[in-house]
Amino acid sequence: MSTAQHKIGSGFDEHSTAQEVLAGIDLTGSLAVVTGGYSGLGLETTRALVDAGAEVVVPARRPDQATTALADLPRVRIDHMDLADLDTVAAFADRLLDAGRPIDILIGNAGIMACPETRVGPGWEAQFATNHLGHFALANRLWPLLADGGARVISVSSAGHRRSPIRWDDIHFTTGYDKWQAYGQAKTANILFAVHLDALAAPAGVRAFAVHPGPILTPLQRHLTQAEMVEAGWIHPDGTPANLTFKSPQQGAATQVWAATTPHLSTHGGVYCLDCDIANPTDVHDYATDPTQAARLWTLSANLTGTNAF
Repeated sequence: MSTAQHKIGSGFDEHSTAQEVLAGIDLTGSLAVVTGGYSGLGLETTRALVDAGAEVVVPARRPDQATTALADLPRVRIDHMDLADLDTVAAFADRLLDAGRPIDILIGNAGIMACPETRVGPGWEAQFATNHLGHFALANRLWPLLADGGARVISVSSAGHRRSPIRWDDIHFTTGYDKWQAYGQAKTANILFAVHLDALAAPAGVRAFAVHPGPILTPLQRHLTQAEMVEAGWIHPDGTPANLTFKSPQQGAATQVWAATTPHLSTHGGVYCLDCDIANPTDVHDYATDPTQAARLWTLSANLTGTNAF
């Protein structure tokens, strides 16, 4: 059964770093998979997990770039995968399944934000397809290894989920594309995915969590113009940060690393986390944690991707 959406008093906060939340936690012998684990928050997540002793597999759409970014880290293996191409997701998962090693941590960190209208696969809207459907298919295909490892599955969402519920009548924006609404829907989907995966997987010892890293400037903003970011109050016209509440990359990675490893969550699951704690109910919209909508999205996603481990 999923946990109540209330703070538990973790001892950490919005200023905590990934290294701080992992202090004293020994991940030697553990295997983690981190999508997008070579850029922005993903890179800091990979670095923190390796520093704690874990081995990390980083599936990358751009393996050459990942190799360069991760060159100084031991116990990291890079493999090719594009979340927007489910054939590559299946091939990546098959390689891990063939190796047969249990997975202890799966962090769905990769994503795109506010991109121009883009179609992938059979005409799917790219943000929903990449941020949600690709991760949905990956987790379901890797299920035997997740179950063997009693894994924690972390779905990286955002406060951007408040921009849109699931648009059941037009999920793929066949008309009236709005890049921010599409991003919001994808981030809502990330939370609902964790809600229903946890409900399905908890009996096997696998728990799922959605997290909001907090406000931070990373390559995720690559589709935004400088003028848009100035107008939003994120940066000054000269490109320097304008918002003093932005986290550092190390702070931004902390909540997903905390959710993936902390003993505080050993009997919890299916909740939305923020600032290295379970978030309060006011921090997440009701439509993003509704079990009925979560189950409906799961069925839809299974039909679209042709994958369902349950």
